[in-house]
Amino acid sequence: MNEGSLLPCPRLEIHLAKLSHNAATLITRLNKKGIAVTAVTKATLGMPEIAAMWLQAGAAGLGDARIENIRSMRNSEHLNLQDQSPMSLIRTPMLSQVAQVVQYADISLNTEISVLTRLSKEAQKINRHHGVILMVEIGDLREGILPEQLESVVRHALCLPNIRFLGIGANLACRSGVAPDQRNMDQLSELANLLDRTFGTIVKVVSAGNSANLNWALSSMDLGRVNHLRLGEALLLGCEPLQRKRVEDLHTDAFTLVAEVIEVGIKPAKPWGCIAQAAFGETKSNKLKGNITQAILAIGRQDTDHEGLLAPEGIGILSASSDHLVISISKPHPPIHVGETVSFQLNYSALLRSMTSPFVSRAF
Repeated sequence: MNEGSLLPCPRLEIHLAKLSHNAATLITRLNKKGIAVTAVTKATLGMPEIAAMWLQAGAAGLGDARIENIRSMRNSEHLNLQDQSPMSLIRTPMLSQVAQVVQYADISLNTEISVLTRLSKEAQKINRHHGVILMVEIGDLREGILPEQLESVVRHALCLPNIRFLGIGANLACRSGVAPDQRNMDQLSELANLLDRTFGTIVKVVSAGNSANLNWALSSMDLGRVNHLRLGEALLLGCEPLQRKRVEDLHTDAFTLVAEVIEVGIKPAKPWGCIAQAAFGETKSNKLKGNITQAILAIGRQDTDHEGLLAPEGIGILSASSDHLVISISKPHPPIHVGETVSFQLNYSALLRSMTSPFVSRAF
């Protein structure tokens, strides 16, 4: 809890030194194992100050799922992007944005022949070469070409003018929670070997996945052909996504969300009257009894994911509507007054939404 200040609320306080430490520590460990890292900027809306710091820490390039963020970083005065620091679109391009993808991104991750064909046509128009990594489905059932169809898609990509086939990739744990392990990582390496046997030595990059791959990558004695990862959450929050456990020597508190108190009072713990659905469809009831000290903060679901906030000891998060976060206050937390602030740590979901909200300011 802090006294109100001239700094606007709600706000994200960003600790660049901790982010720099996370990136340098993790990238160094992975580089020693032969794995390059593309730092994923999507959770920060392509914030150029963070992107520049990650490149200084040794990231091989930057990746984002939104071409708008990539365009913003391209145009930023904070970033001096060199040829050795490529920008990658890590979501399959929309056909409606193919021209922008070729203009602003050096590389894109792809699964669709129709998109590859359009990328080739747009690249020819502006006399550029565009790198592609083909994503393979190995179990999580989000994006990816089925392994038995991969050879034919690669054959098509190799014939397209102004398209540079770089290699293959995979994504796990995002949709179905399938964890990277030796079996599915070996499958990816075997597919790379198969393509090289079929077409010659064409696979330069085997991009195994995201921060969920860290446990495997740091512990496996046999990485096979894997030489690349796309990391966001681990660099930002210092944890791996499978169990949300802290990665050794990394900071988990590089971001703090600060919100201002707009009401405090003693209220009954339970509502009264005929109970229907709340604003977002909830019908759950709480187990609290009697009266509680309740406070309201000027932040809501439009600004963050309240279920992803970690509150200080003695603060309980009761509920959230669009613009209000309702908390309870108990010992050992000291009393709270209107105009003061409460600070929270965030998980990835809460950070992503807070960065996206135009109502949450940022302070370094």
